Amino acid sequence: MKKSTFYIVGRHAVIEALKNPKRRVLKVFLTEESKKNIHRSSQNINLLKNMKIYFKTKKELDKYCVREQIMHQGYVAEIEHLEKLNLKEFIYQNNKDDINLVALDGITDPRNIGSIIRSAASFKMDGILVKERSFPAESKLLYKSASGCTELVNIFEVTNLNTTIKYLKSKNFWVSGFDMNGDKNFTDNDWKGKNVLLFGSEGEGLKFQIKKNSDFLFYINTNKEVESLNVSNSASIVFHHINQKVEKK
Repeated sequence: MKKSTFYIVGRHAVIEALKNPKRRVLKVFLTEESKKNIHRSSQNINLLKNMKIYFKTKKELDKYCVREQIMHQGYVAEIEHLEKLNLKEFIYQNNKDDINLVALDGITDPRNIGSIIRSAASFKMDGILVKERSFPAESKLLYKSASGCTELVNIFEVTNLNTTIKYLKSKNFWVSGFDMNGDKNFTDNDWKGKNVLLFGSEGEGLKFQIKKNSDFLFYINTNKEVESLNVSNSASIVFHHINQKVEKK
């Protein structure tokens, strides 16, 4: 069956899609300026071999970004979805002692999700769990915010997050929710073994049932005069800390 296609914009998003051997890129649209930038790198020139390339003016490419009001930087590509990853297969095949998965509960803003994906890739998280029905899988904003990192991190689309959490608990994962009313500072945990890191939306936070299924509820110690951090900032702080712990082992 033919896969549906969609458009992504932005230099890093397009170039990383071209680098990914699992991603099928159908067309690339460039301005003359972005063409010059690509030709400064022999590696990037090789990425464009056997590729359908169309040269357009900046104004012609602007139409791909009108709704989202984002900058294309002279790069637009038409791509296919990656093959969906199977979480159970991943767990079965992964023999690492330390596995850190991120689960997003009710986070639907493409910018936040993209930023979390970028941080997850930067700090070597092993995968991100998202709800299949609410994941904006074709969002230009998401791909631009992720800055190419959608190609570098495992994204698992799941039907039911609570059911998935229960499955992971049966596979010896500790489930840790992050909540401003948590009862323990997350830096006091050793973060050994297999972990699921749960983040909720800025408005509602983690849902009741998700909290109930968590083994721990952690908070991030911040200036009490600041109401709360953006969820993508919170996630980045947590990922960096856990990655430092893992790297030192």
